[in-house]
Amino acid sequence: MAIISIRNLVVEYDARRVLDGLNLDIEPGETMVLLGGSGSGKSTLLRQILGLERAHSGSVLVKGIDITRCSQLELRLVRRSIGVAFQSAALFNSLSVKDNVALALREHTALAPSIIDLMVWMNLAAVGLADFGHLHPQELSGGMKKRAAVARALALDPEILVFDEPSAGLDPIVAAELDELILLLKKAFQMTVVVVTHELPSAFRIADRIAMLHNGSFLAVGTKEEIRSNQHPRIRQFLDRVPDKMGKASEVAASFEKYLRGEEANP
Repeated sequence: MAIISIRNLVVEYDARRVLDGLNLDIEPGETMVLLGGSGSGKSTLLRQILGLERAHSGSVLVKGIDITRCSQLELRLVRRSIGVAFQSAALFNSLSVKDNVALALREHTALAPSIIDLMVWMNLAAVGLADFGHLHPQELSGGMKKRAAVARALALDPEILVFDEPSAGLDPIVAAELDELILLLKKAFQMTVVVVTHELPSAFRIADRIAMLHNGSFLAVGTKEEIRSNQHPRIRQFLDRVPDKMGKASEVAASFEKYLRGEEANP
């Protein structure tokens, strides 16, 4: 049974169709990369998977629960099973790194402070930041901020780990190191991983399968080899293009910030 199942998903903004009847199954334990250029619908699809917006029609089932129609209690339970590492890292500069990682544990569990401290240290150690928890985000390099965001995403022991443009803003060497970390964490924690990206090197390094988005529709869904050999003109154009830069930062992090602070984030 798919851990995430999307059926006939339609999203419209002011009568403009942004997602056009999407269907996709993401299996437990796989790494699914949602790949596409600017304006393809990646961020909108991510917001749907996280239950941050209501769809015009269709359904998004996460662990068998349709989050387009579920109660707020059910939605909170689903979100507990999803860890999110945002494109911008979305760390709170007023908090130390370890307090950023501890935030969800303090807001969403009744664990003793000593247990939280231990879990925070373990998650920071898992991403190579065990000795940097006392620092604040502004004291970290770009790659270290991304790793801190991953540690925070791991805090509630999620079954699903979501990455929003993990390689954005990183040089190729640091981006490759982060990709290796994603692969290592997936293997170590036996999680399902969903990655939203426009970066081809990252996509082909980490994916089990790739879903190729263009203008709100899937052009193809398949293994890396199947996508590489696909002769659809739009896919060839995307795969053969000169690497470009992101046009703007992700809009997802701001929507999810209230949840991290223990507040409601109504879709």
